[in-house]
Amino acid sequence: QVQLVESGGGLAQAGGSLRLSCAASTQTFGRYAMGWFRQAPGKEREFVATISGSGYYTYYADSVKGRFTISRDNAKNTVTLQMNSLKPVDTAVYYCVANWGGASIVENDYDYWGQGTQVTVSS
Repeated sequence: QVQLVESGGGLAQAGGSLRLSCAASTQTFGRYAMGWFRQAPGKEREFVATISGSGYYTYYADSVKGRFTISRDNAKNTVTLQMNSLKPVDTAVYYCVANWGGASIVENDYDYWGQGTQVTVSS
């Protein structure tokens, strides 16, 4: 069982930045692909970004490409989502996810989910 704990959410103005972090409780963190999903009020949950276990491969949703950066530190069992040039449409609960296997954009591929952290972007 892997526990994921997100931190770093909060309130930002449009054009601003926030940094989300996720700490994972596993001895084999490097074997897990990690990712972020988000869910805005009244909308379905959607893929944001994913990173392979080695950190070599990353993939982003078109809506965040060029603004968000996912990275990981396997020595510290953490994954980070740097969010720049934030827009009000980025307002959502952001979830950290882990998959024993390859990086994926498919929600059902992820075995473990964090509790979520709220990001609110004001205009």
